Amino acid sequence: MPTTSAAYPPEYFERQNEEDDRLFYLEPRFVTHIDDGALKTLTALLDELLKPHDRVLDLMSSWRTHLPDDFVSTSVTGIGLNAAEMADNPQLTTYEVQNLNHDPLLPYGGDSFDAVLCTVSVQYMIKPLELFGEVNRVLKPGGVFVVSFSNRCFPEKAINAWTYSGGEDHLGLVNSYFQLSGNWVDPHVRLRNPPDGDRLFMMWAFKHDGRLVDAATA
Repeated sequence: MPTTSAAYPPEYFERQNEEDDRLFYLEPRFVTHIDDGALKTLTALLDELLKPHDRVLDLMSSWRTHLPDDFVSTSVTGIGLNAAEMADNPQLTTYEVQNLNHDPLLPYGGDSFDAVLCTVSVQYMIKPLELFGEVNRVLKPGGVFVVSFSNRCFPEKAINAWTYSGGEDHLGLVNSYFQLSGNWVDPHVRLRNPPDGDRLFMMWAFKHDGRLVDAATA
């Protein structure tokens, strides 16, 4: 798998504010980063994709995971930068504090989760291929990775490739993360595009389960 630095110009992943991310996120922010309509759309998608008793990893986690209220899981694990936010998240059963931009290696064994979520945070990844590869490693075969993003961000912490482009370009960038990190199949995209309110992109793909045959080799 190529590293991020080998696959893209290095300036793509530079940011206006390069201070330690732990300092930027030191104080908890108990706010949602997309509006109610977008949140309902995301929760509805998760209701479609997740199965009862799935083991879920909430990547770059915060104080809410936006799972359906009646979702029953074996476990929901958060990994993020602010312990106070994750401690306040009623849907997390456990959490870890880790700066994934500093160390993208996930502290879990292979095939540990049925689903991984990254909610409105992909724009902050400076090592996305490494992190997407790690997500694939910890997912069980056939597991799903759901990445959602909107027209909102902290511009000083978003990567240059994000802040200097728009929604369709963002979609192409995230799609390239899936394509270049390997072992993903059956990608899907869904767009919520209201006349007002937050535009929300939702992209998901599945870890190859060993039974699917690529069209090129069929």
